[in-house]
Amino acid sequence: MGKIISFANQKGGVGKTTTTINLAASLSVLGQRVLIVDADPQANATSGLGFETNERNTYTCLIGQANAAESILQSTDIGGLFLIPSSIDLVGAEKDLGSMEDGQLRMKQMLQPVKNDYDYIFIDCSPSLGFLTLNAMVAADSVIIPVQCEYFALEGLGKILNTIKMTKAQLNPGLEIEGFLMTMYSSRQKQDNQVVEEVRKHFGRLTFDTVIHRNIRLSEAPGFGKPVLLHDAASSGAVSYLNLAKEFLRNNA
Repeated sequence: MGKIISFANQKGGVGKTTTTINLAASLSVLGQRVLIVDADPQANATSGLGFETNERNTYTCLIGQANAAESILQSTDIGGLFLIPSSIDLVGAEKDLGSMEDGQLRMKQMLQPVKNDYDYIFIDCSPSLGFLTLNAMVAADSVIIPVQCEYFALEGLGKILNTIKMTKAQLNPGLEIEGFLMTMYSSRQKQDNQVVEEVRKHFGRLTFDTVIHRNIRLSEAPGFGKPVLLHDAASSGAVSYLNLAKEFLRNNA
């Protein structure tokens, strides 16, 4: 049975979409079938994989105008990588889902029929803790929380942890934290090392050993509509995400 993982942090610019795309691509290269669900109205995961949205997307699936199976696009460059694209209409999903009796369960209902077709389903959440993110957490088996290596990183974690705790208590008792992932790390910055130490002190084994380094190739790749592995496989960004994929697979063995 496939495992559903949400990538969430209400703070923007922490490497959430970058991690979703590049961990999925790395896992696919290692032989896994991975479906990305772009649940962010900004559609960065969609464009970052070289796709455009169409009439069948995450929004139309959530409101019952399409089903997941008929909305899935396959990467032409990486055989095991698939996507349900985003749509700007997701901006209105907060209101639409909030008015539905089963509004909190729509993402779970949407993904259940295709869950067993993939090793992993990744949900790229929007940088907020609204109804869309709640839907993703209700659907998920676990959550990966990217954390930027900066002094204010720990300040915002309380909100996401409270949301996970509330979801676990009321709607999804099986929800777990897959791990905290340190991103945008520079070994030359003293504060980056201090933040990594602080997060590891607070969360211990829930923090991934792999740290994602700052890398220009990593930031360039979305502009070419490719994961960094296809943009520059020898870059430190590509190596970081391959290492993360291997650690991820060990943790899920």
